[in-house]
Formats: sequence, C-alpha cells, structure tokens
Amino acid sequence: MKTIYKHHLFWPLCVLAALMLFNFIYSPDFFSITLQNGHLYGSLIDILNFGAPLILVAIGMTLVVATRGIDLSVGSIVAISGAISCLSISKASDQNMLSLILLSVLMSVGLSLILGIWNGVLVSAVGIQPIIATLILMVAGRGIAQLITGGQIITVTSEKYSYIGSGSLATLPFSIFVVATVLLIAALLTRKTALGMFIESVGCNPVASLMSGIRAHSVIISVYMFCGLCAGIAGLLLSSNVSSADGNNAGLWYELDAILAVVIGGTSLNGGRFYLLGTVVGALIIQTLTTTIYMIGVPPEITLVVKAFVVLMVCLVQSPAFRSAIALRWKTRHYPGEKEISRHVS
Repeated sequence: MKTIYKHHLFWPLCVLAALMLFNFIYSPDFFSITLQNGHLYGSLIDILNFGAPLILVAIGMTLVVATRGIDLSVGSIVAISGAISCLSISKASDQNMLSLILLSVLMSVGLSLILGIWNGVLVSAVGIQPIIATLILMVAGRGIAQLITGGQIITVTSEKYSYIGSGSLATLPFSIFVVATVLLIAALLTRKTALGMFIESVGCNPVASLMSGIRAHSVIISVYMFCGLCAGIAGLLLSSNVSSADGNNAGLWYELDAILAVVIGGTSLNGGRFYLLGTVVGALIIQTLTTTIYMIGVPPEITLVVKAFVVLMVCLVQSPAFRSAIALRWKTRHYPGEKEISRHVS
C-alpha cells in the first residue's frame, strides 16, 4: 500500500477520479455513452476527443521539460499548422481530393518540424535560454499565422479533411487513434531505446552527459523537433474538427495547459526523469476540469480563475513537502505531547 501511495500516478488518478465523481453526482448521465449511426457519443467520449490536441502537445512538452527546457511556442505552431493546411485546401476547386489533403497535411507537419528544429538550434547551438528562444517564436509565430490567414477565419468544406478531427474509426473518434499512435511511438523510442536515458541524462546534467559521450546538442534538437511535430499534428486536429483556421485564437494558451499537464503528471521542471502516462493523465484532468466548469455554468469571466485555483490545489496535493507539513500539523494538534516525549527519549 505504501508503494502505491508513493507512485507518481497515485495522486493524479485520485484527482481525476474525484472530478469524475463530482460530475456524476452533478449530472447522473455523465457516464452514459450512446451509439448512433456507428459513432459513440457521451461526455467521456467528448473529453477524449476534445482533449486529444492538448494530450499531443503535452507529450511533446514532456520530453522538452525532461531536458530542463520549455517550449512556449507550441500554441503558435498549432495555429500555423492549421492555417497552412486550411489555406492550401481552400485554394483548390475540389477540396475533397485525397492527394490535396495529403499534401496539405505533409506541408503542415513539415513546417512544424522546421519550427521545432529552429527552437532546438536556438537553445542548443546558439545557447539562448529555452524560455527566451521559444518566446521569440511564440510571439512571431502568432503573427505568422495571422499573416497566412490574412487576419480572417479560413473555412473549408472538405469532408476528408474534417475526418481527421471529427471522424470516427471503430465507433471511436479518429483523434484518439492519432494520440495513441504518437504516444506509442514516443514510449517505444524513449523506453525501448537508449534515447530516453539520453534525454534524462541531459536534463540531469548536460555537462556530464557531454563528457560521457552523449551528443547533448543533438538530443535537445531532437526533443524540440518532436515537440514541434506534436504541436503541428494538434493543429491539424483542431482545424479539421471545426473545418476552419483561426490564426488569432487557435492553440491560444495551449503552452500553459501543456506545462501544467506535464507538472501534474509528475515530471519535474528541473529536468531528468519523465512520465508520459502521467502527462496523459494530467491533460485529461485539465480537459475534464474544463468540461466540468462549462457544465456547472461557471460565468466565462471567472472560468480561468476557477481553473487556476483547482490546478493549484492539485499541485499542492501532489507536493510531498505540503503533505508532510499538513500531516505534521495534524499530528501536533492531536498529539501535542508526542514531540516532547520524543525529545526526552532521544
């Protein structure tokens, strides 16, 4: 039992279960799932579907954070990716051509990889602090997305493109399979090869890892490239789900939600050991919290305040120092003489 209590997934799963229980008490049909026209519908399905882009971004952010870095540009990359794909599709006379959809997806993914490499080069080769290096693209990238869209919302009518974000496969949203594929690839690369050990080594001590023969610069560029790829795919999911691209609002604040998901999942911002499954649970907590806030009718003007307060409580519950302080305070209050007795005995 003590081992389970100390597991990095224990508290995140407890928080997720508490949110689910609250939703069930507030709305008894929260767990109901129906099958209509070969598609599953329900609140749980919506959480997985709408949370898929955030999970993707958070997976990429996990590896960046493990190297003691940060990527503030993921929201802008999400917007650029969606803008490029929708723009290229909207220019065609026949928007349902499969070759056009594939070309648009490849363009978005390719540009996202380039932007990720750009961040990695600034951090590893140029030596700029990660928060500053990625802040550059965070600001410039949002402007680039608006230039691509011309400051307008680009809409598309392609059914094949909308399938990426709103289609179903085996009665489940297709986005779930996209996330599962990316998560599986990331897990295999980091847990079944030496790459995961290299990432943790660079995060713990980049100088020592370099002295031991690990190409720290290549590792850092690789994780930022992967993070850009995840953000680019997330942009495709978001834009295809609504069949439009909004350079101003698409992916807005995704970088902050992704960082919160990583921290809630147990990965330290100081770098080192990382937990992909913990990040997925953290992203699900954030998405479930968002769904809960909308369901209970919290006014929009205080939604972010409520969200921030709950996330703060989650982080405090996860903190060993905070839990120890609470336990010590409770113990001192209920057994005031125990501390004095221990002092005399010692």
